[in-house]
Amino acid sequence: SAAIWCSDVKALIVIAHPLPDSLCRSLATAAQTALEAQGHLITIEDLYAAAFTPVLSADERRNYYATPMVDPAAAARITEAEILVLVFPTWWFGFPAILKGWFDRIWAPGVAFDNAPDGSAILPRLTGLKHAVAITTLGSPRWVDWLVLRQPVKRILKRAIIGTCAPQAHFTYLALHGAEAVSDKRYAAFTARIRKALCALR
Repeated sequence: SAAIWCSDVKALIVIAHPLPDSLCRSLATAAQTALEAQGHLITIEDLYAAAFTPVLSADERRNYYATPMVDPAAAARITEAEILVLVFPTWWFGFPAILKGWFDRIWAPGVAFDNAPDGSAILPRLTGLKHAVAITTLGSPRWVDWLVLRQPVKRILKRAIIGTCAPQAHFTYLALHGAEAVSDKRYAAFTARIRKALCALR
């Protein structure tokens, strides 16, 4: 077998699906295998397995701009990551609540961004993030996501979240449509896309 070479690149894989035997978990494993083949330093953050609390508390909101009450370990994982891989289902053309809560609570001022002194556009803090990859499944067909809704999840991630907090990061969006029934052939083709995309990251 080919030798595994070691790199210093830190990769964070965030998984947001409640079922341990889900299609998303399988895709996350494919992503992990691809990154391991490059010798990257991988951290897995499984939000459901960790019982992550997505609800922003009253105290957190009250101190949001002063002293954010975020989990220091979770904050460190995102600030240190050079590659971020998000694996999640798209439900109602949006994020699962637990992933939305992760953005709400962890991507906070002083962690993912700073407020500009003059109150204008926020200032990015995730300057070390080189690549952000979204791997998602959708029950809807591709034409509904593309032509009717105009890819809302992709647009929010690329422009509002990654584009704001890590504008230098290259963004890749991999979506598996019609995910309620995926043939072996389609699964193999999609995991091949994942491997190709992730093995190209440096």
